Amino acid sequence: MVRLGMQALGAARMLDEADWSRSIKEPMEILVVSLILAAVLLLFVTEWLPVDLTALVTLAALMLVGILPPAAAMAGFANPAPITVGALFIVSQGLVRTGALEFVSERIIRASRGKKGLLLFLLLGLVGLLSAFMNNTPVVVLFTGIVVAACCQFNMSPSKLLIPISFMSILAGTTTLIGTSTNIIVSDLSRELGGRPLGMFELSVLAVPVALAGGAFLYFFSWRLLPGHKEPICEVKEGEHHKYISEIKVPKGSRLVGKDPRVELERVAPRVELYEVLRGAKVVEADEEGLVLEGDDLLLVKASAGDLMGLLDTGLVVSANGDPGGASNPLHEKTMLVELIVPPHSALVGRRLQRTDFTLETGGRLLGVKRRRVHYSAQMLANLRLSVGDILLVECPLDRIDLHRAEGDLIVLEDVTKSVFRRRRAPVAMVIFSAMVALAAFGVLDIAVASLTAACLMVLTGCLSMREAYRSVDVRVLLVIIGTIALGRALQVTGAADLYARGFLSLFSGAGPRVVLAAFIVATSLLSHLLSNNSTAVLLVPIGFSTAAALGVSPHPFVVGIAIGASACFASPIGYQTNLLVYGPGGYRFLDYIRVGMPLNLIVWVSAALLIPVIWPL
Repeated sequence: MVRLGMQALGAARMLDEADWSRSIKEPMEILVVSLILAAVLLLFVTEWLPVDLTALVTLAALMLVGILPPAAAMAGFANPAPITVGALFIVSQGLVRTGALEFVSERIIRASRGKKGLLLFLLLGLVGLLSAFMNNTPVVVLFTGIVVAACCQFNMSPSKLLIPISFMSILAGTTTLIGTSTNIIVSDLSRELGGRPLGMFELSVLAVPVALAGGAFLYFFSWRLLPGHKEPICEVKEGEHHKYISEIKVPKGSRLVGKDPRVELERVAPRVELYEVLRGAKVVEADEEGLVLEGDDLLLVKASAGDLMGLLDTGLVVSANGDPGGASNPLHEKTMLVELIVPPHSALVGRRLQRTDFTLETGGRLLGVKRRRVHYSAQMLANLRLSVGDILLVECPLDRIDLHRAEGDLIVLEDVTKSVFRRRRAPVAMVIFSAMVALAAFGVLDIAVASLTAACLMVLTGCLSMREAYRSVDVRVLLVIIGTIALGRALQVTGAADLYARGFLSLFSGAGPRVVLAAFIVATSLLSHLLSNNSTAVLLVPIGFSTAAALGVSPHPFVVGIAIGASACFASPIGYQTNLLVYGPGGYRFLDYIRVGMPLNLIVWVSAALLIPVIWPL
């Protein structure tokens, strides 16, 4: 009886909203919502405002101008999609915090035996398997530490491996409904708009072959296409062979000015390893072609205490001590420079680091921040807000490094998840996760119900504390989903989605539905390189439905095309969170993503365009 009453109430609301939406389809309202859309896209791309604040501003703007009433604008807070995504954050964190996945990291390093081909094969396979059923962000966070540790142990370059694991996690995430939040959002929006939702493994018939093809491409070509930058921070161990990271300065009168630093350092100090040249705010990789030193350049080097002192005694360089952002005494026995990466769920994201108590809590000293090939010295950090993927260069007491591992707001790049919490709860976490997948896959429970129940069980069984559960939920992602759901709703009720669909179709006048679908997939993918994949999906689903209606075909192939295309974000570090996460640790440039990512984009575009109309007839 209660269910019948709720259904009747929902039907009444749908009728009211339908009548209301038909009455407001006026040109002025289409213009207003188009201007709001343009402003939102600009803010998302430029990040002049934090993305979560942009989402809230979008909600306020839609209500202020009267496009949506409060109930319709706020409906995203009750939408199953963000609730499901938030619950899956908690479930994934439960697996990580119990150490349920720790055995993977230990066995990868042991099994690879230093063979780069075998290591890459194991990484691609395991990342793909885990990302098909887990949120891929914690998977990439976990494997970033594994890659750095393995590369340090076997003297490999992590830049050869980090983009491949990010790309593989994206490819595998499209294979199941819960592999990526984008699939969940698209499925729920399809149901709301009168279509049918996606099944747990519905996309697998297309996405699994595409993921295998993409994985094969990464295995055979990524090692050749990606740069070979070394990782400066590898280990934190005491002993007579301990090496230190230090910043040394090239004075203006040095004989090194105008010379290739690799050649000159090899001649005067062969055991000193050069990683980067810091020129003002710019980071220059040591292996860059045509690199010559200039006066006042800072060199980031790694060497033993004796080798470093020997280099300083030559007079060719001087210690950067006392300079803004320079390292302190590298020979101090109780401190060491470490690199710390800012993960997606860190409380430091969006904050001005010098206004926090970070250094007081850890006893460390912040020396600089590296972001997208730009180095900010300590003197330049006053107004810098931290972003996901930023790398902090910190002088930290050796006995306080474990604080960073335990806290979770920063990841020690040499760490390999050595601090495992609640190990005895690992079997419980695996049972909860497996039950969630099985119940959702066989239709016993809706994915929203299954994921929320699993999240609650993770806390109730002690796999996570409430504090850890709250910290694992990326509120920014949820707010962006909610804000773009409201904007997508506004596009639909004002008729803007229909207008955009007609404009899109006009570009393909006389073309058949297959051509239009192929173009729609490519357009979705390209837009996801500028916006987040979630935002792209939310905005395009209503337009996809309108396009299908104008063509007189089923909307479901367009729904599938949007799900696949929105995750086909390989040629940019901006659109997908895992790409941004590996940007700093790998020392990558935008060109590296284009070089490896565009062939993957083509694999996805061609496969989806050819197979979607066959598997899901128009």
